[in-house]
Amino acid sequence: MTSNDPAHRAAPPVEGPNRLDLPAGHPGANLPALRGHNAALVLGLLRAAGEDGVSRLELAEHTGLTPQAVSKITARLRADGLAAEAGRRASTGGKPRTVLRLVPGARHAIGLHLDRDELTAVLADLAGEAVAVRRAPLAFEAGATEVLATAEREVTALRAAAGGPPVLGAGVACPGPLDHNRGVLHRVTGAPAWEGFPLREALADRLGLPVVLDKDTNAAALGLARSTRRGSFAYLHLGTGLGAGLVLDGALHRGPRTGAGEFGHQVVQLDGPPCDCGRRGCIEALCLAAVARGDLAEAARVLGVGAANLVELLDIDRVLLGGRTVLASPKDFLGGVARVLAAEAGTRGRTGPPVQVAPARGGARVVADGAAQLVLAPLFGASGSALAARRETS
Repeated sequence: MTSNDPAHRAAPPVEGPNRLDLPAGHPGANLPALRGHNAALVLGLLRAAGEDGVSRLELAEHTGLTPQAVSKITARLRADGLAAEAGRRASTGGKPRTVLRLVPGARHAIGLHLDRDELTAVLADLAGEAVAVRRAPLAFEAGATEVLATAEREVTALRAAAGGPPVLGAGVACPGPLDHNRGVLHRVTGAPAWEGFPLREALADRLGLPVVLDKDTNAAALGLARSTRRGSFAYLHLGTGLGAGLVLDGALHRGPRTGAGEFGHQVVQLDGPPCDCGRRGCIEALCLAAVARGDLAEAARVLGVGAANLVELLDIDRVLLGGRTVLASPKDFLGGVARVLAAEAGTRGRTGPPVQVAPARGGARVVADGAAQLVLAPLFGASGSALAARRETS
């Protein structure tokens, strides 16, 4: 894998962490209603309202747009099949308001989780709900040729089986470290052959779709942030490796170099056992070693120590656990981590509500579902979360 390989040239820069390019000729390129900040705000409110729908007046109130601007935007959304009228609300003294709702099946997005030994592909609608799912064995360490071929085959089969509306793009989640902005992998732990590989560009060429690339834990955290909406949390993923996705004050935190969340490679035992990253005493090495010898209580304790470090550093509200190892023994890990956090809080004399420890929603698909959100999230404005939060407390 050398720099002379056409598939290995540097990927073009991306403007902003969530930009999704729609090239000429792609179905999404002819959807002006999907572009622009104001349209995103309206779409976000429509998605948050769900089947209940939302009136044009409510859209204007929540976005700060004029009623005329809202009417123009919603007219474009309806023309593109993205929104539809959903009846009228009973009058409260004036003219009954026409309610609009999102049409989730109008467009699809692909979420692709490239784990070290398995590929999971999800076809999601605009509401983020899975329409179709495929899984296949994968050898990530085998390198680009095999991984790209498997991804292309599974995505092609997924789209053929589902049929239906245009696909906006593919969100791809895989082990890090990587550069989210440039779509390039760095020296992935245990798979150094991926160093410098422009995976986003290579997959876009093979799939014929715009591609957004991120770490598996970031993708999962982005998807989970939709349902939590408030506060700060860490998603800890224990599977073939150990990593974290961080949501701080409601926003995914990647860091300027996509370096945030390398949770598994914090050193907690000086001169401890070697880790695949090249260090010694990493929490990942200690945790996986305990799992390998069947000592789940110790694995949970080690994971809890790492979680306590995050709580101490970031003052987060929740710790969400996921990954196949956790899913195989959820009570062991949830209970073990919670006990360590409670003990640490007592030692520190911390006041206020205890840090919640809970399983991440989505189970084995949490990363693939989150990967689809890498495509969908830029289409929806933040105002949707405000409306959803208001309705939750009303």
